[in-house]
Parts: sequence; C-alpha cells; structure tokens
Amino acid sequence: GLVVGGRLGYVLFYNLDYYLQRPWEIVALWKGGLSFHGGFVGVILTGIWFSRRRGIPFYEMADTAIIPLPIGLGLGRIGNFINGELFGRPTQVPWCMVFPNGGPQCRHPSQLYEALLEGLVLFLVMWTVGKRSKQPGVPFWTFVALYGVARFLVEFTREPDPQLGLILGPFSMGQVLSMPMIFLGAAMLWTLKRKVAVPRP
Repeated sequence: GLVVGGRLGYVLFYNLDYYLQRPWEIVALWKGGLSFHGGFVGVILTGIWFSRRRGIPFYEMADTAIIPLPIGLGLGRIGNFINGELFGRPTQVPWCMVFPNGGPQCRHPSQLYEALLEGLVLFLVMWTVGKRSKQPGVPFWTFVALYGVARFLVEFTREPDPQLGLILGPFSMGQVLSMPMIFLGAAMLWTLKRKVAVPRP
C-alpha cells in the first residue's frame, strides 16, 4: 500500500504529463519519485482491508501504528538532508546552507525543519495523545491534522518541485495536498468529541 500509493500519488499529482508520455516508467521506482500523501492513502486503504479481513477494529490498529510513525518520518527527512535532496528555498538566514544540487544560492535546510516538526515534535504530541486519550480514532486523526499543519508550514521554506512550481497562488502541491488532511483531521476530531459529549438516550 505504501509503495503503490506513494508512486501513484507522485505520478498523478507531481509529474502526470511526463508519465503520460512515458507510461512504462511508472514502475521505474529506482529512478525515485514517491509522494507521502499518496503513500499514506495507500496505507489507510490497505489497513482498512486488512482490519476487515482479520476482524480487527480499524482504529484499534491505526491508533497503535500511528504513534511511532513520526520517528520514521523524521529519520527519512534526515536522510533527505544527508543526500542533499528536497532542499529549501534561497534565503539569507544565518543557518542557510549550500546544497550540491541546489546551485550557488544559500538555502533553507528545510529537511531539518521537517525532521523537527514532523519527526520530534509530532512524535511527542502523538505519544502524549496516545497516553491520555481513551477514545478510538483520536490518535489517528490527530496525526492526520497535525502532519498536515506541519507540512503546510514547512513548505513555505521548501523549494517547490521544478516541474510544478507554485500551483495555487503562493501554495505548492505539498501544501495543496496537506489542506484536506488539516480540514478532514479537524472535522473528524470534532465529530469524535461530539460523540463523547452527547449522552446516549
């Protein structure tokens, strides 16, 4: 689910014209090109299928699996930093860096911003929510909403994909794809809260 969803998400949202002309390269995973948003949807769909097949409540499985996920995200962003990929926009902040593939400009180390927000900060929040919340679904939808917020904010410092640029005013594709996560996560948390607040007749 992760790989298939991630690849399809990248093809559909980030480079559709290219792959329409070269459909055989859709399976060329060794050339790179995965989308977190697509991969996350793929994992959710696979999780729903698996939970139904095994008779396990989806939230019971998802709430447990989602808590350590930020650790993997943070390590992945550190890997991006080491590889000098997915770097930030040009800037003059004192901690800016020159990346081998980013030209001579000094840039935001946006990979480290993401490692901090999507990794460390989000893990601490998820660990706390997982400890305190007893309602199924709250950890899962908390992650959905807060990842969307973290990604949306960091994208302001991250270099947009060169084949797309900014696609909706000042917003990148990553931000556009994060907006539904924010709204859906917040709406579901509000719905779950109402279910607790309204007593059963």
